[in-house]
Amino acid sequence: MISSSNLDPLNPTLEQRLATHVTSLHYQGLTPHTIERTKTFVADTLSVGMAGTSVPQAELLLKTLRANDPNGCVGVWGHGLRLSASNAIMVNAFNVHCQEYDCVHEGAVVHAMATLLPVLMAHVQTAGPVSGQALITAVVAGIDIACTLGMAGTGGMHFFRPATAGGFGAVAGLAHLRGLTVDELIAAWGFQLAQTSGTMQGHREGSPVLPLQVSFNARAAWQSCDLAQSGLGSLEQPLSGECGYLAMFERGHRTDHLLDELELCSRIDEFSHKPYPSGRATHGGIEGLLNIMEKHQLDADSIESVHVQGPPLVNRLVNRAPLPQPTPNYARLCMPFVLAKVMQHGQLLPSHYRGSDLNDARTYELAQRVSMSIDDNPDQYVDPNAFTPVTVRIHLKNGQCLETTIESMLASESRPLNLQQRRDKFEQCCALAVHKPGCSSALWRELERLEEQHDVNEVLTLITQ
Repeated sequence: MISSSNLDPLNPTLEQRLATHVTSLHYQGLTPHTIERTKTFVADTLSVGMAGTSVPQAELLLKTLRANDPNGCVGVWGHGLRLSASNAIMVNAFNVHCQEYDCVHEGAVVHAMATLLPVLMAHVQTAGPVSGQALITAVVAGIDIACTLGMAGTGGMHFFRPATAGGFGAVAGLAHLRGLTVDELIAAWGFQLAQTSGTMQGHREGSPVLPLQVSFNARAAWQSCDLAQSGLGSLEQPLSGECGYLAMFERGHRTDHLLDELELCSRIDEFSHKPYPSGRATHGGIEGLLNIMEKHQLDADSIESVHVQGPPLVNRLVNRAPLPQPTPNYARLCMPFVLAKVMQHGQLLPSHYRGSDLNDARTYELAQRVSMSIDDNPDQYVDPNAFTPVTVRIHLKNGQCLETTIESMLASESRPLNLQQRRDKFEQCCALAVHKPGCSSALWRELERLEEQHDVNEVLTLITQ
């Protein structure tokens, strides 16, 4: 294995540059804006994970893992149960992503917090006191790696990056908390490559296998760091090698510009909230439809048809036929379904994917009025990961045509949610937990002052007991 002491300082490998970045990060070097953004998305991710406990598929996963793991020391957020670290990581990661409600880096197309935070919080509960400042720094490190790998892809998403790139980010964050060396971190990435999984088939079929892939890679990150600390031989170039991550999981890649940017910005500054519980690719359509309906005081009965036109990625991810009885995961990734719910209710809620709401005949009828297409000016989509611009065109039954274009989606870096909007989502998610936190306001306050916490586990007790 390549040793850091034998490296050519004028020609470091990709792995060396990334690992050096991770191991050299310090809280004191973070900007106030980065610290605030990190706290914001830690709170959002914890609340979304709690909300996921009430999803039926999440209960099935928990039941399966608990059958052979009746006792443990790591809590399931919002459930009151404890499992072994590996199994708790799996459950919490699944719960974060299973509702398509977790934050995302749009440029990388990576829901990096879903793999990262469950791993870091498992360490918090098993390794003694971890300060809020240490946790914040580890989050920044993990996000930087996951998003750098996601943004390195020069072609359309071929594998499911929230799982694959997200797993390498989780390794980086945990390695930072554990104090791994550069060599140990590269070794951990080698073990992670051996376990990396996540095809787009789960997305195509709308299957709970999709969030389960996030779980698998999060659990693998924990094991990868354990193995790296054992001294077992690993790989030298797990990311940049001929058969490494980038060569095998991306159709093309470029990293030089991203490596240069590592010292200039923190990728968590660029994260987006999910204001609606559905695939991020649906959000331009949702916002456009809501804007037109609110401006012109429309109801579903007045709408003849809705057409959404946008980038290739949006069409590839969410342009799927409406079904009379879709699965929850299919529905969350189906533009016709989510726009039908918006026409029907004037909003989109997590409850719209449960019980009779899924096979509602009115929803299916409205969904058949929705169509999609790729913009006829593909030259503007140099970025294969672009989510905007999205144009929504509504034809009314009276013959009128209304149109709006979303250039930048709500809750993106350029249009962040305000404090009240963030707080409202947090409270909504806490209320969906199987075991609701005793006082969500107290939890919010503690998370707002995360950098002052001497032991983050004291905050976690509010959602794991």
